[in-house]
This record gives sequence, C-alpha cells and structure tokens, in this order.
Amino acid sequence: MKVLVVGGAGYLGSVLVRRLLKAGYKVRVYDRMFFGDVGLKSIKKKVELVVGDMREVDDKVFKGIDAVINLAGLSNDPTAEYNPRANWQMNTLATESLALKCKANGIKRYIFSSTCSIYDVGPVDEEKDVVVNEETKVNPQAAYSSSKYAAEKRLLKLVDDRFCPVILRQGTIFGFSPRMRYDLVLNTFVKDAMLKGAITIHLGGEMWRPLVSVEDAARVYLMCLEAPEKKVRGQVFNVVGRNIRISELALRTKDALQALGVPVEVKHDYKVTATVRSYRATGKKTERVLGFKPRVSVHDAVKNLHKNILKYKRFDFENPKYYNIRWMMLLEEAESIIERTGYLMEKKKKR
Repeated sequence: MKVLVVGGAGYLGSVLVRRLLKAGYKVRVYDRMFFGDVGLKSIKKKVELVVGDMREVDDKVFKGIDAVINLAGLSNDPTAEYNPRANWQMNTLATESLALKCKANGIKRYIFSSTCSIYDVGPVDEEKDVVVNEETKVNPQAAYSSSKYAAEKRLLKLVDDRFCPVILRQGTIFGFSPRMRYDLVLNTFVKDAMLKGAITIHLGGEMWRPLVSVEDAARVYLMCLEAPEKKVRGQVFNVVGRNIRISELALRTKDALQALGVPVEVKHDYKVTATVRSYRATGKKTERVLGFKPRVSVHDAVKNLHKNILKYKRFDFENPKYYNIRWMMLLEEAESIIERTGYLMEKKKKR
C-alpha cells in the first residue's frame, strides 16, 4: 500500500513518515520543503519526494496512491494571521481541492489534520471552562482555527461510498522531531530552561491546553489509515493525550529537567495578552473507536527532548528555522531582496 503524505517533511510529518515506513507502507512525500530536507535526511532513499505547492498539485502525484494524509498548510495562529489570504488558500481551499482530486483518482481514504484550537475560549472564563467533545458547537474566530473548521465542513460534504475522509483535531503537540520546532509550548519550556535557566508562564499559567506527544499523534494517523472504513468514514476525532494547565506543565517540565541536573526557575507573568488561549477537549471517542491510549508522558517527552538536543547538538535555540513564523518572515524578506537584485552570488545562465 502506498501513502501520499502532503506536508511529510514537517514537524509531525517527519515522525509519521518514519512510522509508516516501519509499518511496511510505501511513502510518497509532497512538500514545498520550506525548512529544507532535515526532516527526511536520514530516510531520503526510503521515500519518494515530490517538491511542490499544495495549491498546485498535478494529477500525476496521485498515480499509484492508495491513501492520502494531509498535514500541510499554515500550522499555527501567528503564521495564519501573518497572511490570512494564503492561510485560507492552503488550509481551506487546497484541503478541499486535494479531496476532490482524491475522489477523481479513485482514492478513498483521506485523513486531514485539523486542530483542537477551534474550541478555544480565550482568556480563562469560568462559565466556558468545560471539557468539550467532537459534538460541541464551535464558532472559531481566529484565522487559523476558522480556516481549519471551514475545511472540515467542506470535507464532510464530500462523504459518500466512494470517499472516506477522516478529520483529526489535534491537541497541542510536543516532543522531539527530526524537523524540530521550539514554538510549541512544552518544547518552548525545555528550550527556555536550557537556554536561560528559566520558564515564564503567562496569566499565572491558569490556561488549559489539550496536549499530545508527536509520537502518539503519529500513531493515531496510522490507526485511522488501518481502521475499517465504516468506523472512520466522515468521523471527527480529537487527538488528545491529556488536558493540563500551563502552570502544571511548567512544574512538570521543571521537575523532569532538574532530575537530569538542569537547574530551572519558574517565573510568572500575570498580564493578559491577545495570544492567551484556554480550552479542554476529551479524547474518549478516539479511545473508544480506535483504541488509542497515549503512551508518552510529559516527563518522558522532556527527557527525550533533552537527550536529543544534546545528541544532535541543537543548541542554536534562536535559529529562525525552529519557529514557523520567524522562518516564513525571513524567507519572504529574502524573496523580496532577490526580486530586486535578480540573483544572489552569481547570475544563472539561461537554458
């Protein structure tokens, strides 16, 4: 069986692709390669790589493919708000067009990466502070979450006997990946502790967040790929390991790092900012239908992050490549400079 992973060179994609290969699948990765090939470097010979924009996928990319997993698009609030138009094009329109191409090419299984941030209620509000599930009515307002929710609705309209879309609303992912990110809350805590010796939590850390390790998230995609169609066709699943307050997450990170000999101070900032988010989501449906139970704890993930940061010498913590919004802004600036100058070092010869 051959799987097309759109966005397969990214943070989650580079972990999922390895899991698919280990399970015996053939993998074709379709990715724009914005972050280079670091995510696939050690397995390049084991996968088929097609470089391209998810908004312009040629039909031949689907040749020989049995299932599609769509992880691509803008992946957080800062990048979505930086360019709402591109966010809508990728997260909503391209998600739908990929699905239509799947149907046209006889590909039934289409697994879409959505987000639990559609449940966000903003700064902590006691009346709204409840655990939600896949049936909870939502009305996301942020560019990122609203684009994902719009994509979900378009996919569900395409469900029929010939098409089996599955929607995974992921919690906040954490853990080490070959294509590392330090702009995810637990990863940020570990980075700050190792770089500055301190973790800062905003609003006293009162906010809730549904968390899941990158390894556990990859397992859920594999489960959705292998589950009988009748179990997953047109279904929405929350991908959640556990719900945890940010304050507890900081303390657990501190304890795990101190056990490794890393001194950590926890600092508090009680200011309310526009970026403060709080929501809780249950993963009971995912457990009941797919049999998913999280395996990676916060403590285990912190230990693994620390070990791999040392192993691969990822000490350039402030490098823009580890932060989606910083990297995209840098690339856009470089693009505008090249457009003005025509070339970087040497003018390319016309072919």
